[in-house]
Amino acid sequence: MPASLKFKTVITDYGKQRLVAAMSPGGTKLTLTQMAVGDGGGNPTNPDTTSTALVNEAWRAAVNSVTVDKSHQNTIIVELLIPAEVGGFWVREAGIYDEFNKLVAICSLPASEKPLLEQGSGRAQTVRMTLVISDLSTINITIDSTTIIATNDYVDNSLKEHEKSRNHPDATLTDKGFVQLSSATGSTDETKAATPKAVKAAMDNANKRQPGNENLTALSSLAGQPDKLPYFTNKGAMSLAEFAEFMRTMLSKTDAASVLEYLGLRETINLAAGALQKDQNGADIPDKKQFVRTIGAVTSNTITLGESGWFKIATVVMPQATSTAVIKLYGGAGFNTGSSEQGAISELVLRAGNGSPAGITATLWRRSPAAANEVAWVNTSGDTYDIYIN
Repeated sequence: MPASLKFKTVITDYGKQRLVAAMSPGGTKLTLTQMAVGDGGGNPTNPDTTSTALVNEAWRAAVNSVTVDKSHQNTIIVELLIPAEVGGFWVREAGIYDEFNKLVAICSLPASEKPLLEQGSGRAQTVRMTLVISDLSTINITIDSTTIIATNDYVDNSLKEHEKSRNHPDATLTDKGFVQLSSATGSTDETKAATPKAVKAAMDNANKRQPGNENLTALSSLAGQPDKLPYFTNKGAMSLAEFAEFMRTMLSKTDAASVLEYLGLRETINLAAGALQKDQNGADIPDKKQFVRTIGAVTSNTITLGESGWFKIATVVMPQATSTAVIKLYGGAGFNTGSSEQGAISELVLRAGNGSPAGITATLWRRSPAAANEVAWVNTSGDTYDIYIN
């Protein structure tokens, strides 16, 4: 550095080591945290890279701001603001410290008195140090936001930046730009943007409405048709049927019993209540013997008391694939002839399929006297036989 420079800023050897270490892979960034000013012991100072402290420190605080010089992208400006209530010393030197409280850079300054308010004069004073850094990414700038004070320059620059940020044209449907907000919900204006209030009003209105549906659309087209009953013919398609007086009367009924009465189904239901139930398999038949006679499953003949000779008592179908029929005969003398099971009883057993020639055989058991004596049969056709007793 030329010897003719009276005031200068230098990075200390420690500061250089931190910057080199920060540029290495995985290195820790250098963090600038504080600045200090001193009076140089009452004399001008000559900063040196070997310096580790100010000659005579007078006051220290967190940095007020750190900015990048817009004209020189590798230059940072570190600023310290000394408030008006601080003073009672001269400023001839300044230094920047890292997070370990070690001196990173030091500078010499023109002598400037910083008086106390009690001395009859006071002012806020800004001290700035400029550092040229080859790689700004090696520096991690930490600023205590509780101590930042806006300088006049900062305020002026901020106002200029703010003014530039608003110097834009209005937005259109094709170009970006500023847009005015509006809470109107009935406007067709295309130059304003809806506020959350307007969006909420639109959503509240939409939520009260029936969602669009092709079936509802088809139904709405039939609204107002008198004496018509709509019905769907396909998805999204409907037609109308005549709403006759018969249907109108039925729909006016207030309970199921009234509807059944109107339709004339009461007697049908009553008859169904006394019908045989399929799942009972005949268990609910009151007189099962009479039932089988009624349907022809069992036949019976009556022979008058005192008659004799051959009498036809039954006609049977006896397939030759081994079939059997049993005929019971009641009557004649007995303990109590008024009760059939106590009268004279004979059992006639018929069997088919016993070989050749085809036909049937019959066996007569007399369980009590004075009943049938003989049995005979006549083949009338195929497997059908008339049965006779003597």
